[in-house]
Amino acid sequence: MTGSTSSQFGSVLDVDELRALSAQGIVKSYPRNTVIVSEGDETDSFFIVVSGRVKVYVSDEEGREVVLRAHGPGEYFGEMVLDGQPRSASVMTMEPARLVAIPKARFRDFVRSHPDFTIQLIQNLIGRVRALTENVKSLALMDVYGRVARLMLDMAKQEDGKLVIQEKLTQQDIADRVGASREMISKIFKDLAAGGYISIDRKRITINKTPPRHW
Repeated sequence: MTGSTSSQFGSVLDVDELRALSAQGIVKSYPRNTVIVSEGDETDSFFIVVSGRVKVYVSDEEGREVVLRAHGPGEYFGEMVLDGQPRSASVMTMEPARLVAIPKARFRDFVRSHPDFTIQLIQNLIGRVRALTENVKSLALMDVYGRVARLMLDMAKQEDGKLVIQEKLTQQDIADRVGASREMISKIFKDLAAGGYISIDRKRITINKTPPRHW
């Protein structure tokens, strides 16, 4: 399943929202590779990322996982705290991180009293539903190469006239996001690099020309 950076869903808080929401919670620091919440846990807090990055993922009993998205500073997760149901996914730090944890009751009060934020929250959730629909479609209709190409194009940003994936990703990171093996991703990257479609420098991927729809 392909993953996307959360900024695609409009989940970056502006300064005023960040300050107002953060005042409702407690700042906590976490080392790299720390599980913040686990799938199936009781839903009791809403989180804002102050620094560092976290990944949202699902996994099976054999430890295989698929990364759904990643969040960086100023972004948030855990809005499903509003329905009171168990967590639908796990969240782990990708690097040392500081988060603001806001208790469910305080978050609900904030949503009730800040209609502009509530509208943004709804738009964010709609964006995630659309993205998940596209992910299901790609899993059903695209091969691994197609999913890799789509992921790269979705994540790339214009930088000095070039399309660059700003997030540093390992081949395993990409494999986790498209539901494939690291060996398959390695082969696809070698082929794309040999064809001049991409360049990789210190895990930074530059798209030199649009990859073909099919390989």
